[in-house]
Amino acid sequence: MQIEKTSLDGVVILTPQRHGDNRGFFSESWNARRMAQAGLAYDFVQDNHSLSAKAGTVRGLHYQSPPHAQAKLVRCGRGALYDVAVDFRAGSPSFGHWVGVELSAENGRQLMIPAGFLHGFVTRLPDTEIIYKCTDYYAPECDGAVAWDDPDIGIDWGLGDTAPQLSAKDAAAPALAEAPRPFRWEGAP
Repeated sequence: MQIEKTSLDGVVILTPQRHGDNRGFFSESWNARRMAQAGLAYDFVQDNHSLSAKAGTVRGLHYQSPPHAQAKLVRCGRGALYDVAVDFRAGSPSFGHWVGVELSAENGRQLMIPAGFLHGFVTRLPDTEIIYKCTDYYAPECDGAVAWDDPDIGIDWGLGDTAPQLSAKDAAAPALAEAPRPFRWEGAP
């Protein structure tokens, strides 16, 4: 497994090795023992799978607040997407900063997003499937969102002039400056 750090502490890109032949390929997408040895000790309790029918579908920026905060391991099962993590930890020197990674069925890359970060993505192809593991169960009372197009964050979603496909929740999400601050940075002062 190739592990690549990003500019946001704790957000990493994982690229599993693929073993292929004339039938297709086999890939180990997560191995708790090996990942713990690499400093990525997560206990996943829920797997989610979503399908976005249209290219240009934006989902996010989402979070689940404590006591049910979630770390996520995101991958693409079919199609392609641009996956984004935004530091949402009050007091963090990188608060509001973001990283984005192309995930596709073809490249097999995954994005590990710790609790305390917003998560969102835009689909690049029709019928894109997103599969992700979570470290806590979904809790509707802890569900939250921040505006996907907040200029204070400034994510380049690569949409050009194309209007995104959005849920009502995502269309009405508050700006980062107006959102609650359920996470605190635990780093050095």
